[in-house]
Amino acid sequence: MDLKLGGKYKPGKKLGSGAFGEVFVAKETNTDEEVAIKVESNRTKHPQLLHEAKLLKLLKGKGIPELKGAIVEGDYNVMIMTLLGPSLENLLKYCKGKFSLHTTVMFAIQALERIEHVQSCNFLHRDIKPDNFVIGSKKPSLIYMIDFGLAKRFRNPKTGQHIPWKEGKNLTGTARYASLFTHLGYEQARRDDLEGLGYVMLYFLKGKLPWQGLPAKTKKEKYEKIKEKKQNTPIEDLCVKLPKEFAKYLNYCRSLQFEDKPCISDLKRLFKNLLKKKNLEYDFKFDWIKKKTKVPADIGYADSDGEEEPNYRDRLKEILNKK
Repeated sequence: MDLKLGGKYKPGKKLGSGAFGEVFVAKETNTDEEVAIKVESNRTKHPQLLHEAKLLKLLKGKGIPELKGAIVEGDYNVMIMTLLGPSLENLLKYCKGKFSLHTTVMFAIQALERIEHVQSCNFLHRDIKPDNFVIGSKKPSLIYMIDFGLAKRFRNPKTGQHIPWKEGKNLTGTARYASLFTHLGYEQARRDDLEGLGYVMLYFLKGKLPWQGLPAKTKKEKYEKIKEKKQNTPIEDLCVKLPKEFAKYLNYCRSLQFEDKPCISDLKRLFKNLLKKKNLEYDFKFDWIKKKTKVPADIGYADSDGEEEPNYRDRLKEILNKK
């Protein structure tokens, strides 16, 4: 791929790829500042990148990647944004497949802040998963929410009118973390991003969710089995041996009606109180910051299909070694 990017940016190594394009490191030719560029073919059936660029501009705020520009060059749509660190999925591997309660709860508070901000801007993310939360390249204690290719406006910003209830929808997002309502084919609303976050928390604490690895011959069969497992696993069983706050959180998410505004401030308080109860401080000392062992050789940049680019190890080492 030979991109000139208007002569302003020089593309470098590939960081990864996913459902909506490929991500590369690039350097600003005048300043040598490193940025990330996301590239998709504009011949693709459903181009997403320019839509995502508009959203980043609208959602500007703490923990949201800064949009530096979006251009069309030849057969490609290109978005230039802040270069960020590795995803929480990769950091989980770095921390041997599980996060501590301390790290998971501090993550939850920041993730709730990101979801609250996005919803205050009248949008749903619709693909909450560990790959879509990353750390800052200069501040590894700051968690960013990324990849807004599936985001959708749920409320008219002028009138405040909520989108209508619909049934029979195809699953949008990642089945492992999708809400039960999403599996049932209901139009997504604010409650669904929150339920997905609940599953991410359990995945971090336990290392695996009960519906992972179910045998299936087709994607349709796999989705059906995941849905059945979620329906048939009581929340109390799902959260067994964990502090009661996690079951309380998921029960709250499941209790919300379609148009309900979640009380995210109460949810953040729930987890802040859990830290106090466990004599833990909200000190931003995440597992990946405290851990000073060698970065495993197989860690890279994971895309939405689970494939990795091992050359991302160097950036992880660089970020984690910064004071």
